[in-house]
Amino acid sequence: MQEEETPETPDIETASADYASRFQGRAGQYFLDTQTAAIEDVLSDFDGRSVLDVGGGHGQLTELLLKRNYDVTILSSDERCYERFRGIHPHVNVRQDVGNLLALPYPNQAFDLVISVRLLSHIERWPRLLAEFARVSSRSLVVDYPSKWSLNALTPLLFALKKRIEGNTRTYTSFTAGELAGVLAEHGFAPARASKQFFLPMFVHRALDANAVVRAADTASRAVGLTHLLGSPVILRADRKWGHS
Repeated sequence: MQEEETPETPDIETASADYASRFQGRAGQYFLDTQTAAIEDVLSDFDGRSVLDVGGGHGQLTELLLKRNYDVTILSSDERCYERFRGIHPHVNVRQDVGNLLALPYPNQAFDLVISVRLLSHIERWPRLLAEFARVSSRSLVVDYPSKWSLNALTPLLFALKKRIEGNTRTYTSFTAGELAGVLAEHGFAPARASKQFFLPMFVHRALDANAVVRAADTASRAVGLTHLLGSPVILRADRKWGHS
């Protein structure tokens, strides 16, 4: 008898009150506002209806998805992921499921869109995660990821400083666009739109509490193209290629 695989459950921490504290204050709100704008950008021409938010117990996408009139299902790895969610969203009309993130409990192409933030870079078997996203999506998928082609390349050198500033930071995997595109292509998907969020590392924004100086530097980086070239995290949308089912 084949031994059952150990599930991966990084969304338990992501859905916790401790993790949510990372997004308090001016810097935290700036992160969330920038993330929302990036997601709205990549979905600007998407007209689907049914959406699966994988690992979405943190609730960061709920208002955005409902505002766009999607039928929303959230899939978390553990019932604990909804404890805080139900406190901050007591009356939202979303389905809340629990299941294996690497074996999604849905049939093929069950949703128009699969979306997930704060998850991919914390999953060891990430190609399998993407494969599952592609399997249950009929049209598009959206993920975020830290880019290797950014100042994130300095993370191994600066992690101690980052942890001292942020306190509850985690290690994570960075990707190139090509790495993700290669796995997505195996499952009939191709990158369609991307939006890069920050040129300066996020811990710099947090250390300075996203003050006027650092926000001005961020604006200037966008204006001269540095964010477009070397920005991170990246919000990536990939679409199913015609003829692939």
